[in-house]
Amino acid sequence: MDFAKKISAVRPYSRNQKNSDRFYLAEQFESDRGRIIQSAAIRRLQQKTQVFPLENNSAVRSRLTHSLEVQQTGRHIVRTIFKKLQDEKQDYGLKDYEREIESLVEMSCLMHDIGNPPFGHFGEAAINEWFSHHLDKHVLFAQADNKMLALQLKHELKNFEGNAQAFRIIFNLLKLNLTYSQAASILKYTRCGLEQRPEKEKPLSYLKKKVGFYYSELPNIEQMNEHLDIKSGHRYPLAYLMEAADDISYCLADIEDGVEKGLMDCDKLADSLKSTFNSLAGEDSETAFLKKKSFAQAVDYALSRSHKEPINKSHEFFVWLRVQLIHPLVDHAADSFINNIEAVYEGSLNRALLEDNSLYHHMIATFKSVAIKHIFSTSEVETKELQGFRVISGLLKAFEPLLLCSTETFQDMVQGKKRGGLIEARLFKRLANKHLKAYLQVVEPLKSGRDFILLEFYYRCRLIQDHVSGMTDQYALEEYRNLHPN
Repeated sequence: MDFAKKISAVRPYSRNQKNSDRFYLAEQFESDRGRIIQSAAIRRLQQKTQVFPLENNSAVRSRLTHSLEVQQTGRHIVRTIFKKLQDEKQDYGLKDYEREIESLVEMSCLMHDIGNPPFGHFGEAAINEWFSHHLDKHVLFAQADNKMLALQLKHELKNFEGNAQAFRIIFNLLKLNLTYSQAASILKYTRCGLEQRPEKEKPLSYLKKKVGFYYSELPNIEQMNEHLDIKSGHRYPLAYLMEAADDISYCLADIEDGVEKGLMDCDKLADSLKSTFNSLAGEDSETAFLKKKSFAQAVDYALSRSHKEPINKSHEFFVWLRVQLIHPLVDHAADSFINNIEAVYEGSLNRALLEDNSLYHHMIATFKSVAIKHIFSTSEVETKELQGFRVISGLLKAFEPLLLCSTETFQDMVQGKKRGGLIEARLFKRLANKHLKAYLQVVEPLKSGRDFILLEFYYRCRLIQDHVSGMTDQYALEEYRNLHPN
């Protein structure tokens, strides 16, 4: 293992690449922090949903506040790993990179959700549903000479994925020019959108269970993998830490938001948590694995503190639940990272750090199960999701005339030669200039190629997906109302 190959200051556009210079490394990762924190993609997270779309209650999490919590957890995991390595007097070649790894993990945690569309995962489902039902009627795929590529591109466009969209934002929409190490830290899944989802029994099925990047970013991913010595179908090591931080952070947060909204109280929640954990852990459910407490004892203690609190009972409950649970989860994630260090380094570990059938895994699964049953399945949340589905579907339908244009007509509009039809011209003016420029930059060099018509239409579909997925919840609703006033 040689982590010097993984902790690199190389960027897509870089004049100076003093990869062995420690001061230069620190300087470049600090530059990454600035580029990420000051990016429009991060600012938009403050108006994108975590669980409750279009929520006016500021105490309920947005994507931004969730990402800040994940960032803190990621930092905690990294510091715990290095503390353990120091105690064990082993370093696996990591000891010289503590500060750099902490920065990389923190920033990957902050930006891990930047590709998510309005209304969260239901927004993803709405985009995929619309393209699955409407893409087949567009004749430009049927007319393509390269039938195999046409089928692959069509398949990809029907599988919009927020993780893959994040790489599109980093490399081609905002062109953040992050170091490859920083960009690779958010690569959870290693499947290109052109590939079919593998069967569960095949190798690396977990790493390829979702689309990780699109065909449009394939050259960027290949260059990144080459520079960081990442084998095809494998992950970057620090992505495991970002994923673990996300798992630890949101498992409790979604439930806390539900309690804040009044969807359930702490007593009912405590009973549900204990019964769910018992069913998952079985005969091991009474094991004292949380600093000499069982899971039920930890929940009961948090509930007792809540009952004694005269003002904010739910806040007290979750404070003490976190105090007892987060540290053991972080500690276990750090152990899992160290115990599987070779597979983690290679990026071949075929699971998340916390998905190991341990009591900690059952604890995470408990929170997810309770959230699905008592929060996500409530009438209020489902109503909001249906509204979000209608908004996204309505926006895509409104912009469909731009997909129905001929290649020549759309190219003329992009280049300012013609305005297009009455409807098309007005819709075209509503597209974000940065997305149009990204489209034009990639399409222009393709004009002399034999697959130009096919690829132009693919990137035009990407343009529409970029435009809609980049909206905040509120802006998407306002634009929907503007285009569907009745």
